Amino acid sequence: MAMSEQLRLLFNITHFFADLGQDFTAAVAPACIILLQTTWPAPVLQPTLASVINALLCLDLKAAAGLRQKDGSPSTTIHKDVVRSLVKVLDRATLEHDEKDLEQGAAPLCTLLRKVYELADGDVRGEMQGLLLPTEHDRRKPLGQGSSISARLLRMCGSPLLPSLRENISNLLYELSDKDPERFVYNVGYGHASGFLLSHNIAVPVDGVSQEIPSSDPVNPVTGQNLAMESDDHDGLPEMTDEEKEREAERLFVLFERLKATGVVDVKNPVEDYRDKQ
Repeated sequence: MAMSEQLRLLFNITHFFADLGQDFTAAVAPACIILLQTTWPAPVLQPTLASVINALLCLDLKAAAGLRQKDGSPSTTIHKDVVRSLVKVLDRATLEHDEKDLEQGAAPLCTLLRKVYELADGDVRGEMQGLLLPTEHDRRKPLGQGSSISARLLRMCGSPLLPSLRENISNLLYELSDKDPERFVYNVGYGHASGFLLSHNIAVPVDGVSQEIPSSDPVNPVTGQNLAMESDDHDGLPEMTDEEKEREAERLFVLFERLKATGVVDVKNPVEDYRDKQ
């Protein structure tokens, strides 16, 4: 109880009196140790842990990273163990809390992860990307349909109940993609990426994913699913009738016309292009 109150006091001081934050830089390492060494009960976003996260948000992590501990060892601030612990908390939170609790409880955690990623070196950034972005195993299904943490995050990006958190998660995934629109589309699929890019006036890649982005197998750029797995999913399904194909073509034509009307991207309607060639 006393520790929770001290952390809350630390957050209030550094939040409301930001100019005093540099006087509490030495408190970053103890806060990280609390994060690493405490066994957090379920549901994970308890007041004490929330106070640790909020305190770290308001402290100068960059300055703390340059400090050394009393025994001369490097700071634990921007460290893989801290990253793993924060991601584990996020993983548990998406499993143990209802969406209504996540909207306020998990947003500061996502912001802290974004802050850590910005300050981290290449090794730690790679660790975060490996933990939070979809893996090859995730691509056995359309991205967002599995049970992994990345699938759960992608589903939350489309939840109408999470207006603040879904924006925070989308920003986190975009930053994990090094703010590269093409890499972002590859990492999460065009279906998940396009809304975020358009709403932030970022040009949406219209020529697919660059060959410079490594991929062991070709993927569907819209769903992010491995094309080989996509073929397996469709095995045994009946072929569309000509009438169904025509209805689908008309639906796509309308969708592309609406996209062109926004003026955000200059895209050639593939249905119109096909008809012109007939």
